[in-house]
Amino acid sequence: MKSFKDKVIIGIDHGYGNIKTANHCFKTGITAHDSEPLFTKDMLVYNDKYYLIGEGHKEFLPEKQNDEDYYVLTLAAIATELSGSNLTEADVIIAAGLPLTWTSGQKSDFAAYLSKNKEVEFTFRNVDYHIRISDVKIYPQGYSAVVPIKSTLKGLSMVADIGNGTMNTLYLVNGRPQSGMMYTEKFGTYQCTLAIREGFMRKTRRELNDYIIDEVLRTGTADIPDSDLEIITAIAEEYVAEIFRRLREHHYDEDSMDLYVCGGGGCLIKNFYQGSFTRVKFIDDICAAAKGYEYLANVYLRAEAKNER
Repeated sequence: MKSFKDKVIIGIDHGYGNIKTANHCFKTGITAHDSEPLFTKDMLVYNDKYYLIGEGHKEFLPEKQNDEDYYVLTLAAIATELSGSNLTEADVIIAAGLPLTWTSGQKSDFAAYLSKNKEVEFTFRNVDYHIRISDVKIYPQGYSAVVPIKSTLKGLSMVADIGNGTMNTLYLVNGRPQSGMMYTEKFGTYQCTLAIREGFMRKTRRELNDYIIDEVLRTGTADIPDSDLEIITAIAEEYVAEIFRRLREHHYDEDSMDLYVCGGGGCLIKNFYQGSFTRVKFIDDICAAAKGYEYLANVYLRAEAKNER
């Protein structure tokens, strides 16, 4: 969270697997209830409805503004970030992002969605919040994760932002993004999970819990039989090989370019890539995109204020 005049800038990375702010991360899960549920640890109350944050699995939506869920998750993200500074009331500038090639087409609608209530009151984790949405800034995913270090990028490089739902790739020359060479594909880590679930069932006639799949993808192993681990590993290696095939289609060359990998897919590449890591660099901070959104908004707003003098 950054301060600008009498307002706070809160970066929010609305992922399909996790919601991230500059300092926090929680699962993109939400269930709505008409009456107060039994367990209320992560409960948000808004518009006379009770929402449990982090429960369930949010399905992939190309247009996040098509239901109320991401709005409520945004309120939870704001509250989580404000709580770290012991604030319950604030004028907020939201800095968020969209997949690279979707930004221009969805930017206005997503900004309107996030700012549909200029003033809003809600309760999260038994704390009452009163916030005013002063502005919403929308930036491209992927680029935001490297923008704080872009001045150090020399020669040719590519950013691969591999999230739960999408993979975004961006070609850079001396740190400058090339607008005609950016791509968004529905090829996030959840696609790997689905492939493992299906492949494991086909080979063993047994169901595999997603918790086990997540454990293997994150760490490379789990407390399971070696034969089960071999099946999961083989499918994950195929998925990672497909990532690099697609990157090469988008002009990636491992001999002449640095590859910056961010997002949850970084774990998969670390654990299951069979090629050289010589020019592969990992941005391990899961909150890097949210921090980048805040950085971009802060730079823009200060430049705008300077020009108005």
